[in-house]
Amino acid sequence: MIYYFSGTGNSRWVAKTLAKKICVSLSNIMDCNINSLPIDEEIFGIVFPVYAWGAPEPVIDFVKRLRGTPSFSFAICTCGSEAGYAIEKLTQIVSFDSMYSIAMPSNYILGADLEDKKSMHKKIDNAKLALDVIAAQIASRTSVKEVTEGSFPWIKSNLANLGFRKFGRNTKLFHATENCTSCMKCVKDCPANTIELINGKPKWGELCYQCMACINLCPERAIEYGKKTYRRGRYSLESLVVET
Repeated sequence: MIYYFSGTGNSRWVAKTLAKKICVSLSNIMDCNINSLPIDEEIFGIVFPVYAWGAPEPVIDFVKRLRGTPSFSFAICTCGSEAGYAIEKLTQIVSFDSMYSIAMPSNYILGADLEDKKSMHKKIDNAKLALDVIAAQIASRTSVKEVTEGSFPWIKSNLANLGFRKFGRNTKLFHATENCTSCMKCVKDCPANTIELINGKPKWGELCYQCMACINLCPERAIEYGKKTYRRGRYSLESLVVET
């Protein structure tokens, strides 16, 4: 079984592609509501995005509920370039036989505009090649650590990540423009369940993982974050690859 957490689709695509290659089942972490999850099975894997050089809170909460010892386990994180100690810190809770990071296009338009399409397609092409190798290594039960941690990973995954979790997830600047059609896609896509429709417009609560699903996947491009995102693009994996 492969479990995944995904905001705008990168980690879901990685998990789905790999699951097909190694012929295992797939499950969204957000659909797993039981308090204790047994993983005494042949293969167990987890795929998740890196947020500020750390694992998203739902991923950390999920691994705390795992029970048992699979015959082979692995973790894959998707990131713009550097993973820091995102996976390394998870090993304090659960052990993995293999660990990988895969560079994918960044969706964090609150920090910067999107990469150019050439760069995005190159990352996806490289990810496809990497997944072929990873699938073969999992099939042969080969223990591997291929994680691009980057420079100063301890500082980034501890101090910078702490700052992000405490101060970088403010929802007050999220707002909907007149383009909003009250379709409720942002409400349905939000893993934090922090968005609700009030008088036909989305309103954000305090809890936010900064997955960027609401702002990137709005079909009318009706969601902004202050003024900084007005001239920035929107990221959608489906615009780059065809999921089957």
